[in-house]
Amino acid sequence: MKNWKIFISLSFLMCLVFGAQTVALAEQQKDEEEFKAGEVIIEHVLDSYDWHLFSWKGHAVTINLPIIAISEGRFYTFSTKHLHDGNTYVTTNKKTGEPMTFAIPGEGQYKGKVVILGKDGTRIRPLDISITKNVMALFISSTLIIVLFYLVMKAYQKRGEKAPKGLQSLFEWLIVYVRDDIARKAISENKVDRYLPYLVTVFFFIIINNILGLIPIFPFGANITGNIAVTAVLAMFTFFITNLLGNKEYYKDIFNTPGVPWFLKYPLPLMPIIETVGCFTKPFVLAVRLFANITAGHIVVLGFISSIFIVAKVSLMGGVGMSVFSLILAIFVDCIELLVAYIQAYVFTLLSALYFGMASKEHHH
Repeated sequence: MKNWKIFISLSFLMCLVFGAQTVALAEQQKDEEEFKAGEVIIEHVLDSYDWHLFSWKGHAVTINLPIIAISEGRFYTFSTKHLHDGNTYVTTNKKTGEPMTFAIPGEGQYKGKVVILGKDGTRIRPLDISITKNVMALFISSTLIIVLFYLVMKAYQKRGEKAPKGLQSLFEWLIVYVRDDIARKAISENKVDRYLPYLVTVFFFIIINNILGLIPIFPFGANITGNIAVTAVLAMFTFFITNLLGNKEYYKDIFNTPGVPWFLKYPLPLMPIIETVGCFTKPFVLAVRLFANITAGHIVVLGFISSIFIVAKVSLMGGVGMSVFSLILAIFVDCIELLVAYIQAYVFTLLSALYFGMASKEHHH
């Protein structure tokens, strides 16, 4: 009981210290540009061409990432630092030899995207394959996943049949959980080994990136699974595996659904149309569910933190009180986000396993 009192007291003290620092920062910025919570939240949730670390004396400390653009079949590579604060980067067109100007517009068409400025002021969007914040974070998380699985593999080779320990014990439990409680309950026993490697991979990829996205310090904190492009690619993997490995019974259920009255199939193929549309809505639902749940959690936490600055602009003492209240709620939501990180990995893996099970089911006489 005594330890709990100490913990609560220290937590309350930390909230007050953080609140005082936040209020001081808000007071320092009173004469500067008005704090815009919406822009700050969207900036942290969306992808970017650089990695913002922190602000020091009114200046942003960032990691400049490389911009890679393809125009007329030619590659153009330069650092993001050349385009900070509305600046432009002028280089030579490798095809015509004329000057070529790159920029990132702050408004209008292609806002926040790399464009080429034409002589008449038009904005031309090149093929953009830049190493953005999410791409860099994806490289980091993928490397981390590979290293973790490599260490687990070496632990199995070293320990043999002995009881697992440490990281090996955690990974074995999760892998067995995916195999026995997800894959085997949705896919027939003789087909489960075909799909298990993908299910294990996607489960660990989602849960690890979900957790890393909750750590607000470099090299973590990127919103990878809250990016619709990433979740869409994962959903497309499930879509192609389902439909490319589906057997004739799967396609029979789509184009000649058994147990359905004939007038729902002929002359207007109503059921085949519905089933075909369902093939495409399934990956759409997978992508949107993961993207929406992870993004919503980040927005809620950032909303609580932003409320400190908003209240502090009106009243310093109100900002101190709001900081304690907001931090408690932010910590509570972060704890819920840890649960959501697991649930979303579980749901995505389970639904993928169900789709695989439907695509590989055998005909029963």
